[in-house]
Amino acid sequence: MTTPDVPRSRLRARDLLPTGTLGLRSRKLRALLSGLGIAIGIASIVSVLGVTRSSQSHLLAQIDQLGTNLLTVANGTDRNGAEARLPTSATPMIRQVPDVLSVAPTAKLSNTDIYRNDRVPTGQTGGRAVRACDASLLATLDGSLLTGTFLDSGPYPVTVLGYEAATTLGIDDVSASPRVWLGNHWYTVVGILKPFPLAPEIDQSALVSFASAERLLGYDGHPSRLYLRADPDHVDDVVDLLAGTANPVDPARVEVSRPSEALTAQLAVKEAGAGLFLGLSAIALLVGAIGIANVMVISVLERRTEIGLRRALGAARGHVAAQFLTESLVLSILGGGAGVLLGTAVTMAMSASRGWSVLIPPEALWGGIVVSVAAGMLAGLYPALRAANVPPTDALRTA
Repeated sequence: MTTPDVPRSRLRARDLLPTGTLGLRSRKLRALLSGLGIAIGIASIVSVLGVTRSSQSHLLAQIDQLGTNLLTVANGTDRNGAEARLPTSATPMIRQVPDVLSVAPTAKLSNTDIYRNDRVPTGQTGGRAVRACDASLLATLDGSLLTGTFLDSGPYPVTVLGYEAATTLGIDDVSASPRVWLGNHWYTVVGILKPFPLAPEIDQSALVSFASAERLLGYDGHPSRLYLRADPDHVDDVVDLLAGTANPVDPARVEVSRPSEALTAQLAVKEAGAGLFLGLSAIALLVGAIGIANVMVISVLERRTEIGLRRALGAARGHVAAQFLTESLVLSILGGGAGVLLGTAVTMAMSASRGWSVLIPPEALWGGIVVSVAAGMLAGLYPALRAANVPPTDALRTA
């Protein structure tokens, strides 16, 4: 007598999702809190990559706009830390250097301070300085005015404020011809500059003409800092000649720098910081995956009766394992999707507040989903195998 063939139990693919999400639908709050861990980890990764890339793009745009051919020449500092003076011949000599396109001399005026009025106590300058310059400064720095006009060569008591200096003095409009107390003289503010990313010392200064500085403020004709533009293809050649040209007697005391290198250094710092935050994000993601694994193990213990009943009705071990693995995957994918959206929102908000262009690497978006799927598989693998190995008789005995 032959035994009839027992039909093999099957689990259709279209039934896998409803079956696998049964636990999630019945315990919505637990599922929400479990997915939150994955969401936070993925959101951290996406936002770190997005904010870093947007910030780097902004810095690169600044470097491209401002140019890497801007150089500064200064004669070191004195014992008090102030900018020492260059020889009076420094400006005309540097103008003769091949491949130098423009030169703008400036002089920081010692013992000359600027105050909002003549009643402010002496010494409370707020870090502001007074510098003499001419009209070439604006063109050499490729700067522009926020409001008003720039200086001319006349000996008049007028000043143009750097952005930070104007902010600390509380001046944002020059239409009413506001005055400031500068070097024990009243000076009329005729303009306010936009920020200079490559020359922050100008942002904190009040600028006056050389003629005005000589007539009213005791300027002796020695510049303290020169700004110059070099041919972009010969910047290194120009750098090699500047120290000896500016001060042939003591070239070792001359400091030549390229301000754009500061922005380049910022890029390196941001990359290092991004690596640190990515490490912290990975830890958050690991914690989220462990949370899902923990919840899934608890779910297996709570649903032993359900597992035993399904096994008794013919469900194979693989079907039970697939059910719980699907539950873990769905939970992690939903958390990953929410994390991608949250990370994108954080990047957009941060970029909007800083005036950056939003730039999120595509690999951060699809990579966030891939990582969440991998985390879900790893988190759900052990609980799924444990559920598959529950004996039907032992499970039914607990009912």
